[in-house]
Amino acid sequence: MEEIELYLDDAKDTMEKALKHLSIELTKIRAGKASPQMLDGIQVEYYGVTTPLNQVASVTTPDARTLVVKPFERKLIGEVEKAIRNSNVGLAPNNDGEQIRLSVPPLTEERRRDLVKRVKQEVEVAKVNVRNIRKDTNDGIRKLTKDGVSEDAVKVGEERVQKLTDSFIARVDETFISKEKDILSV
Repeated sequence: MEEIELYLDDAKDTMEKALKHLSIELTKIRAGKASPQMLDGIQVEYYGVTTPLNQVASVTTPDARTLVVKPFERKLIGEVEKAIRNSNVGLAPNNDGEQIRLSVPPLTEERRRDLVKRVKQEVEVAKVNVRNIRKDTNDGIRKLTKDGVSEDAVKVGEERVQKLTDSFIARVDETFISKEKDILSV
């Protein structure tokens, strides 16, 4: 039974990571309000090395509809602007020579529906990840019969893995409902 507990602990930890990854991905999907996390995936060419934007510039939100990106080195402003233009965040940079302003437009109904579709895709990826963890854990538990663990103990272990999976799928669904509500609220 001790081996089964190890598999369950490992599965729980890995499922937590999948849920955390989902949360990180969902912060990148904007809900009409400016947030520095909207620019998290952007990479800037910095002295020949691809570097995350937040390592070469500060990103602030002076108000709910504006992002201000201020490079730590003034000569980088062109590279930062280019990186923002080439990313698919859907914001047009406005460069004043020292900083870049990004206006976050209010969301149209159509854009809100598109964002909900993107959220659904991310949620589906998270669910698939949780189910794959369940499959791998069950496979590991089944292999324990070769090591002398009883079939009854294996069945109990599989049932516990299923309960764990169900609880994480429910948490993923709650995350979706919360994000959908955030996006659709005007």
